[in-house]
Formats: sequence, C-alpha cells, structure tokens
Amino acid sequence: MQDLTNKTALITGGSKGIGYGIAAALMAKGMRVAITSRSQAAADKAVEELNKLGRGEALALEADVRNFDSQQQAVDKVIEKWGQLDLLVANAGIGHFASIEDISLEQWQETIDTNLTGVFYSIKAGLEGLKKSKGYFISISSLAGTNFFANGSAYNASKFGVTGFTQAAMLDVRKHGIRVTTIMPGSVATYFNDHQPSEKDAWKIQIEDLGQMVADLMAMNSRTLPSKIEVRPTMPPSAS
Repeated sequence: MQDLTNKTALITGGSKGIGYGIAAALMAKGMRVAITSRSQAAADKAVEELNKLGRGEALALEADVRNFDSQQQAVDKVIEKWGQLDLLVANAGIGHFASIEDISLEQWQETIDTNLTGVFYSIKAGLEGLKKSKGYFISISSLAGTNFFANGSAYNASKFGVTGFTQAAMLDVRKHGIRVTTIMPGSVATYFNDHQPSEKDAWKIQIEDLGQMVADLMAMNSRTLPSKIEVRPTMPPSAS
C-alpha cells in the first residue's frame, strides 16, 4: 500500500456530495486536496469544514469545468501551491431529466458540456502534471453510463460518453505511467438534482463509501489497475 501523506489532489465539483466525500477521505490519509465549485463561497465553506476533519490541507478554487481556461487555471494553482498533481478527480456533474420531446436545447447542451466535455477539459488541463507525477485520473460516471432509461436521453448520452472516453483515455496515457479509472455509482445519497439527503436514504451508497474507494485506489500498488468499477447499493428497496 502506498503512503498518501502530502500527495495532492484536485477534485471538480467538490463542495458537496460525492466530491466532498472523496476530499474528506483523502485528507484523512494526509493528502492535500483542492476542490472546485462554480461558487467561490460554496468552495470556501466546504474547505472550512474539510480543514477541521482531515490531517491534510484543503484549498478552495472557483472554476467551471465547461470552460477549458478555467480548468487550466485550477490545475496551475494546485501545482503552483503544492508543486505537483498526483490525482485529478473529474466529479462535477448535473442532471436534466425529461423526454426527448420536452428536454430543451439549453438543457441538452448544459448536460453534455458539464458531464462529458468537462471531463475531457479536466484531463487535458491536468495531463502534463499527471505525466510528471505518474499520477491518477478518475472520472465519476454512473450506472447510467451503461444502462439507459426513459427521460434520460441527455444524462445517458453524457454518462455513456464519460465511460467510453475514460476507458479510451486509459489506453492512451498508460504509457506515461498514468492510471485511469472510471467509477460508476448507482443511487448515492447526495444533493444531486436538488435532492435533500435524509434518513430515508440510508440504503443508498454513501459519499464516504466512494471516498474510501478512491483512497483505496490511490493506495493500491501501481502495477494493478481497476479500470472500471460499477458500484451498487447492497440492498435497494426493490430487493427487500
């Protein structure tokens, strides 16, 4: 198992939900973690809480994955502050769910730009840093990246794209010693799509579970690569 102390990470969309859970788990291992949000205030609030929890150090950055220059600036700030980039987690995502008849052009474009193009921009911006560190790139896709459903045309398209893109990228960059994994969660207890987590979500995957998974991937011997991981609740209500 690799020691993660003082390793550095950049997590997009890290002010809440899965990104926040990953940040907390990595800081518990002594890592230095930068999180991005489109809102500086939201990032600052999350970092204030993270710095109370972990052994590592947290940094708040305002960035928008839909804008390549914004992503490049976030990467540059991490490397300027800490001198290296060991892990980049492309987590930022949104969901618009409607039939193909009702979904708007704007909703389609925002979904693709955030969920798919944002992943491309993230690895593109971080690639040179990851080459230098022989680092790790992780995308957060979804079980919706292989399973389609009604009213999911935009979301399915974006997550199918993320799954395929990440696996192809893995083949492209492994020659540089960069490991690439896509994590595909099912139902997670988060604020996604304006959901408010509650005790009713106890059956779902929890953000700390995914955080533990990322920390375990980072600590794994670099000779081994779990390239695609599907994650499901053990006992969803339909199975009880």
